[in-house]
Amino acid sequence: MEQIQYSRLIFIDVTFDFFIDSVIYLCLVAILWGVTNPFIKKGAQGLEDVKAMSVYGQFIQEILFLVTNLKYILPFLLNQCGSVLYYLTLQSTDISLAVPVSNSLTFVFTAITGWFLGEEKVHRNTYMGMILILCGTILCCWDKIKEIVELISPSTLGFEEE
Repeated sequence: MEQIQYSRLIFIDVTFDFFIDSVIYLCLVAILWGVTNPFIKKGAQGLEDVKAMSVYGQFIQEILFLVTNLKYILPFLLNQCGSVLYYLTLQSTDISLAVPVSNSLTFVFTAITGWFLGEEKVHRNTYMGMILILCGTILCCWDKIKEIVELISPSTLGFEEE
């Protein structure tokens, strides 16, 4: 009986560690996506001035402008690193946790970074929205923790409670 309880404790510890790791990775994805968005926008300034004679020539000129612009390409590459991390995290994370955490926090980090870069003044409604986003994200995580606890309860593992 002691061995069974020890195994159950290890299972609980590994499950919570796995959950915490997933949330940390998803937050890192949100940081990579959110922080780079305003920099990508700044790096693309001047794209509207690129002109060519044909539609195809315009397309090629715009691609060349973006690829040769370090102010655009570096944040873009960091953003894509976030996408790769998201893809890798999705392999082992419940999508009902991954999407709300990464996408909602991306908006928060984009707003904060844009404010630091002087894009626009952050209004009271933006702050309220960020607070609501954070509350919703916490509720999503809380729900997943509750599911994990229910999953690893003694009755679901086939043990009698003492």
